[in-house]
Amino acid sequence: MSLREQLKTLPQSSGVYQYFDEDGHLLYVGKAKNLKNRVKSYFRSLSDVAPARNLSARITKMIHEAKELKYILVENEHDALILENSLIKQLKPKYNILLRDDKTYPYISIDLDEAFPRFEITRKIIKKKNVKYFGPFSSASREIMESLYLLFNLVQKKGCLKSKKACLFYQMQRCHAPCEGKISAQEYATIVQEAISALKNRKKMLALLEKQMQKAVSLEHFEEAARIRDMIQAIRHTTQITQVDLARLEDFDIFYVHEEAGHAIIIKMFIREGKIISTDHTLLKNSTGFDKDELYKRAILQFYGQDAPLLCSQILVGHDFKEKETLEEYLMNLFGKKIKITTPKRGEKTKLIAISQKNAHYLLGLEKKKKDPAKEIQELFDLKRTPYRIEVFDNSHMGGVATVGGMIVWEGKFDKSSYRKYNLNETSEYAQMRELLTRRIQDFKSNPMPDLWLLDGGMTLLKLAMSLLEDHHIMLEVLAISKEKHDAKSNRSKGRAKDILHCSQYSLSLPTQDQRLQFLQRLRDEAHRFAISFHQKKKRSLDLNDPLQSIEGVGPATIKKLLSYFGTYDHIYKASLEELKSLINANLAKKIHTFCNS
Repeated sequence: MSLREQLKTLPQSSGVYQYFDEDGHLLYVGKAKNLKNRVKSYFRSLSDVAPARNLSARITKMIHEAKELKYILVENEHDALILENSLIKQLKPKYNILLRDDKTYPYISIDLDEAFPRFEITRKIIKKKNVKYFGPFSSASREIMESLYLLFNLVQKKGCLKSKKACLFYQMQRCHAPCEGKISAQEYATIVQEAISALKNRKKMLALLEKQMQKAVSLEHFEEAARIRDMIQAIRHTTQITQVDLARLEDFDIFYVHEEAGHAIIIKMFIREGKIISTDHTLLKNSTGFDKDELYKRAILQFYGQDAPLLCSQILVGHDFKEKETLEEYLMNLFGKKIKITTPKRGEKTKLIAISQKNAHYLLGLEKKKKDPAKEIQELFDLKRTPYRIEVFDNSHMGGVATVGGMIVWEGKFDKSSYRKYNLNETSEYAQMRELLTRRIQDFKSNPMPDLWLLDGGMTLLKLAMSLLEDHHIMLEVLAISKEKHDAKSNRSKGRAKDILHCSQYSLSLPTQDQRLQFLQRLRDEAHRFAISFHQKKKRSLDLNDPLQSIEGVGPATIKKLLSYFGTYDHIYKASLEELKSLINANLAKKIHTFCNS
């Protein structure tokens, strides 16, 4: 059924829709309260499947590529939101905005139901009534918690209460030894409340640490003083942005999105009892641009996951955006309390939005002033799009043994969660690269293609990659990097390693100090390291299970010598006694020959 025919049969129900290209690759996932109305809004009319005129450049490009539509019906819009979010995380569609920085933020928690509770760092919810959370902390959570144990005589370690005997911390006057009953639960609770007061008031904590540092200096405990100094610096860094105090002691989180010219930034600020306790930001780049509404939705859905505690009942955002009410309903179902997402228009909360806006413009400005290696590579090779996401390939083996391939990913930094390992079957390096790239192409349906491929190899491998992509009707640009050769041998001497860069039209050699060359070398070297480490791990595993090593007198050195000559284990097993004798002593050769032919 053609896309035009599919549009005419859409149901007026809630659901999730998926666009695919002509090769079945997933392009985009969206959700709708009414599938028919939502999907129709992408097109000029049911008879004209050209993109609607009000779409963004990114979605317009997606619709031009879309050839097939699939959908999943659900009960309501809330269920559609949950399914949409899950599919985007799992399938990573090409044109959805992917916030790959999916880190969770640490909190400091304490269970007040315990007789002698302790502070702990956590990233997950413990669903108990009297577990209190403080945070989230974008930095210095470890230093803050260590400061609490340094300044207040709390139970220092988890196992302290189990010993029933006072330990060294009691002798150091760092603990009141509740394990021996030297302090009551009521007296201990008073100390806990003092610690909580310091935790909420970072300036008070810093003042106490300053006194503790001076005391350590006066006692000539200089290592301890230096440790406290480092803690003070880390905590002070988190308090530099806490100059705005609100008149009302409210708790809320702030999200502010700013985007321009293929760049976007998401500012997150966390307010507790009227004070900014921490901030964080996420920078994004995308050659096809961003949708501000979708950025807000993705940021909030990602931050408030299943394991994150929600400490406020109000979320402030810099702009009104679509689906705000749906997100409120989602959060209410997730946390069991009413959550309001609002855009302040007046009053002191607008000051916080203004601070977020100022930080967004400043940080994005700094980012845009940086030399962008992706932009420079685009200009150098006249690429059609900026290669913000690059996949780099290399393979590794030893004489045809433990043959593996590796793929690393660069997206502003090395995205190690996207690295992939491949066990390969082919023997020649050309065939290994063909197998590696073919398997990656087959994976495009579940893991969308990047902006650029970079291969560790010369023009031969580059042409191979381009041929494979053409055979699969895929438009993806490819570069390769190879060592300069003298007398048919690669020049790998340090300081003289001139690399040749290859694109589809030509090859070029840049000066070794050229930053564009160094950037591509860095990517190539990381792919080489990754493939080599995987090969070594596999080789060690094979060596442990190598039947030849069960022969008395045969060790890794003998195996290596035989492999370097015969190439593969199969050839060793088929070798004649005379061939073996030409490489190793006659007695050992006879043992191996007998073993292989028994």
